[in-house]
Amino acid sequence: MSSRLIDPFTRSIARSSLLALGLFWIAACAEPPAGEQTTDTEPDTRSASQITPQSQGLSPERMAQWSRNCALCHVRGEGGAPVLGDREAWAERWAQGEDLLLEHTVAGLNNMPPLGYCMDCEEADFLALIRFMGGER
Repeated sequence: MSSRLIDPFTRSIARSSLLALGLFWIAACAEPPAGEQTTDTEPDTRSASQITPQSQGLSPERMAQWSRNCALCHVRGEGGAPVLGDREAWAERWAQGEDLLLEHTVAGLNNMPPLGYCMDCEEADFLALIRFMGGER
């Protein structure tokens, strides 16, 4: 007699959940709908070595959060996300105010999912990560 650790119903739910999560992950970094303008702007003149966690005051823990979550879309601008250090793209967002940037991060906006995938981030983490990506201190 063989015993299974996971019953068929639980296995089915787990598979469905993984499939839904995978589809959500793909959709979050999808291209914007037709008609929405995206700009491919060059990052600012700082070199990659100048945009460092240390230069932006990020702790190793926050940098790990950024690497696991934000970097998925903000390194290459997937789904219309503003690229790390692209001052022009971020200037438009900073003009709206930091409170609205935080609200969009928490609630999600356009192709960005709520919390930007960072389920372990607190408000202070989000603000630090936004400032890091947008070149603000």
